[in-house]
Amino acid sequence: MPPTLASLVRHPGLKLSVLAGEDRLETPVRWAHVSELADPVPYMEGGELLLITAMQIEADDPEEMSRYVRRLVGAGVVGLGFALGVKYAEVPPALAAAAKEEGLPLIGVPRPTPFIAISKAVSAAIAADQYRAVTAGFEAQRELTRAAIGAEGPTALLARLAAHLDGWAALYDASGSVVAAAPDWAARRAARLTADVERLRSRPGPASIVVGGGCTAGAAGAEPAEDSAVADRVELQSLGTGRRTRGVLAVGTGAPLGTAERYAVHSAVALLTLTTERSRALQDAEQRLGGAVLRMLLAGEPDHARAVAGRLYGGLLDAPFRMLVAEVPSGGGAGQQPHAAPSAADEAPTEAATATTAGTSAGTAAGEAEACDPLATLIDIMEAAAARTGESVLVVPDGGRLIVLAPDGGAAVTACAEHARAVEGRRGTKARPRDRTAAAPSGDELVIGLSAPAGPIAAAAAYRQAEQALSVARRRGRMLVEHEQVAAGSVLPLLADDAVRAFADGMLRALHEHDATGRGDLVASLRAWLSRHGQWDAAAADLGVHRHTLRYRMRRVEEILGRSLDDPDVRMELWLALKATASGTSA
Repeated sequence: MPPTLASLVRHPGLKLSVLAGEDRLETPVRWAHVSELADPVPYMEGGELLLITAMQIEADDPEEMSRYVRRLVGAGVVGLGFALGVKYAEVPPALAAAAKEEGLPLIGVPRPTPFIAISKAVSAAIAADQYRAVTAGFEAQRELTRAAIGAEGPTALLARLAAHLDGWAALYDASGSVVAAAPDWAARRAARLTADVERLRSRPGPASIVVGGGCTAGAAGAEPAEDSAVADRVELQSLGTGRRTRGVLAVGTGAPLGTAERYAVHSAVALLTLTTERSRALQDAEQRLGGAVLRMLLAGEPDHARAVAGRLYGGLLDAPFRMLVAEVPSGGGAGQQPHAAPSAADEAPTEAATATTAGTSAGTAAGEAEACDPLATLIDIMEAAAARTGESVLVVPDGGRLIVLAPDGGAAVTACAEHARAVEGRRGTKARPRDRTAAAPSGDELVIGLSAPAGPIAAAAAYRQAEQALSVARRRGRMLVEHEQVAAGSVLPLLADDAVRAFADGMLRALHEHDATGRGDLVASLRAWLSRHGQWDAAAADLGVHRHTLRYRMRRVEEILGRSLDDPDVRMELWLALKATASGTSA
């Protein structure tokens, strides 16, 4: 505890007496200050014991003393020490009355007690309090460290921290989900802070915010809590060594943190950061290992891949997994050529990541990119889900895309699908064809292809399936397409491609130029004839012409194109060209 007026009065060497304000002696004293100014208020910060001899004030003037004391109280002065036997033998009644009226403790300082003795006593008490706080902080650090390296890890650390703060503590993972809390009831309180956690995660780290406890926006960095009915004060601290937040620590207390409590929170942040971040050397090693495992799988060497994977990724290869390919398309994404599968001759990918059964997450594909990076967000979501269930996931960046191996039916794949549904919900549609003239997508316009379940021996086939699903996702304007959905729906949306449209325009150009001269409607006649499978009477009836007229028009089509309509391949190409140009016109 810091020194108080009561502790100074009880100090045997000072021999102070209380002349007014006996009921406010437990007020903490931040410092003891001597001032003989008629108005010392501009030099006060609040919390001081002001010591005076009254050399420069009329202490026996009731009106002046009333103004003087009122200004001291307004400035936050917690007590007034009056030197007895210097200018006045006793405290003037006007000063005593003003102090009683304003509730300001008035302390009598006997002639033998120098003001510097009071200043030294306050300074010594403050130093002793700070030493106790530092000592308690170091002891808390030792306890938290023992808890962190124990079998229960972060859970035990949170329990020790909550007990030290006489409050509660909770840990959120990189996706903003509560993974541990102490005491148990704190999980419900922590769940109500999701919006505040999201707000913190959107900021570059390290960052912190204060919510609740009567905080108002703009007050010393504090922000209002979402649940204004909750009276506790909550501090949210980001975890991680880079700009991206790897997790969030929340601590709730009934009052602002003291020095010892602040030491404990800082220690907990450091220890939890160590459990969520890997050393750079270890991370680089895992990156190279993950890339090597993937290249061996795609090269058809599952036995070698399993041997290299060892315990880190070995469990992932013992059961069916899904191959996932994700990217943020550049401009004209629908016309992009598919990437070649990484081969054994390729350089090791720049990053790889895993979520292991220990509940920790390895390095991610985006390094220290901003949290708004959709690829990095996807990694965080999948790794966090895997960590909560003890799954292993392998994430390998390949240029501007990600390749992910995750257990079939596991939490990581489920989290990916839920994330895709949520993003498409925010877009307001589940299928939005991409405008060919649109600029490169940004923000959350991530596209993902997901293979069917496969084993190590079929990894290359799974990669091709994911590539095909990714291509369909681009063309359909979907965020996520599974391989099982590739054959679903119509083939016509796949024609929404600039190369296909150019081919169709070139194939039909001569017919359109003929029709433009007003010498007949060959394009419409061809469309009707093909739609009726070459049935002359039905097609002529659709057009409202005689069948001989239609026969003549089809001969003209053959003459102009130089191709025979008896050839089924020609009929197929012409029909697709007509559908492609019709789709482009309607778009």
